[in-house]
Amino acid sequence: MKKIGVILSGCGVYDGTEIHEAVLTLLSLDKAQAEAVCFAPDIAQRHVVNHLTGEVSEGETRNVLVESARIARGSIRNLRDIDTMILDGLIIPGGYGAAKNLSDYAVAGAKCEVLPEVADAVTRFRKSGKPVGFLCIAPVIAAKLFGPEGVEVTIGNDQQTAADIAAMGAKHIASPVEEIVVSTGSKIVTTPAYMLGPGISDIAKGIDKLVAKVLELA
Repeated sequence: MKKIGVILSGCGVYDGTEIHEAVLTLLSLDKAQAEAVCFAPDIAQRHVVNHLTGEVSEGETRNVLVESARIARGSIRNLRDIDTMILDGLIIPGGYGAAKNLSDYAVAGAKCEVLPEVADAVTRFRKSGKPVGFLCIAPVIAAKLFGPEGVEVTIGNDQQTAADIAAMGAKHIASPVEEIVVSTGSKIVTTPAYMLGPGISDIAKGIDKLVAKVLELA
């Protein structure tokens, strides 16, 4: 049975992992008879957003690992320990947590930095020839880390994000929600998911394809 690491970034689209994307990823892996091993960094969230109002909850703090454990039903590991596991591939769902907690893209744009623990894990997997999948906004992490190599990614068709990806040296390829992009000569796989939507059944098609490709390349 293949084991795929899934890096989460909290619990909730506005300040953490997009829950639909995470659950669909876990479901797709399970249907393919692969084992998902969830990880998250043990850090404070950039901020906490009230998902009913969309407003920042001033003065409230939450921990990314603790919040991510909600999605993983408690079965989750500290990201710093990922190198102790023998894994066949890696997938990072989207949600603003990928752009606020795993990186600072949400505030820094093309000049963003990737959380060192995330950068180390993704780079190590790529150097070892293992596939890495990125959903929704998470492909900006691949663009930042591998842009100078001309990595190809998709976030759908959002012009500003595509421009930022190009500014980081990567190549953006417009794609419909149900499709994936596999970077030429690489094992970097991306799909737009909720960068396009519009609904859960739509994003499921692309996520299923991404998971299938990650497992095929593993």
